[in-house]
Amino acid sequence: MTVNDCFRSVIAGICIGIAATVYLNVGGLAGSILFSFGLIAVVSLQLLLFTGISYMVWGSGYGRLLVILVFNLLGCLLVAAVTSTPELTACAEGIISKRLTQGPLKCGLLAIGCGFIMTTAVTQAKATPRNWLPLLLGVPVFIQCGFPHCIADAFYLEVCSADYLRENIMEIVCFYMSIVLGNYAGCNLYRLTGQNFIKTVGQ
Repeated sequence: MTVNDCFRSVIAGICIGIAATVYLNVGGLAGSILFSFGLIAVVSLQLLLFTGISYMVWGSGYGRLLVILVFNLLGCLLVAAVTSTPELTACAEGIISKRLTQGPLKCGLLAIGCGFIMTTAVTQAKATPRNWLPLLLGVPVFIQCGFPHCIADAFYLEVCSADYLRENIMEIVCFYMSIVLGNYAGCNLYRLTGQNFIKTVGQ
């Protein structure tokens, strides 16, 4: 990881944090569509987002991917520190409470769907310049399906109150690990189809 890679990872987290802030404020289908701004910014600016590059990591490179995840979370935290309000906290805790009720296994399985959608949308957006339609459709689809996105959900966790986090810390750790693994598995699900997005799209 270079300094530039770290910076690109932080900015990617900031973009998702901004998108998640909009979603918490607006909600519903409109909020889901507006969330697409975050992914469009990541792809257009060639930033490093965990779910945007996981399909390129298979068999090696896990250390770099983990560092990208950490810096993505840092970017989200910077946005959360600025935008957090009691109203946003209440919305975020509602989302996380629903996730925890579903349990880590179900959340992990649902996260596979998010990863698959993200790889499909990102690779198609990269394949044709200025083709944002896959992202404009893909993002609302995974949100409306209730599929967890490990960076967006990290932002929701960072907006939650300290008391809420303390009360649910063990469940949150298990839940978050499951969605990170689920997102990664979903991002690499395309391998079962025999497609090679890395050669056709590149990094």
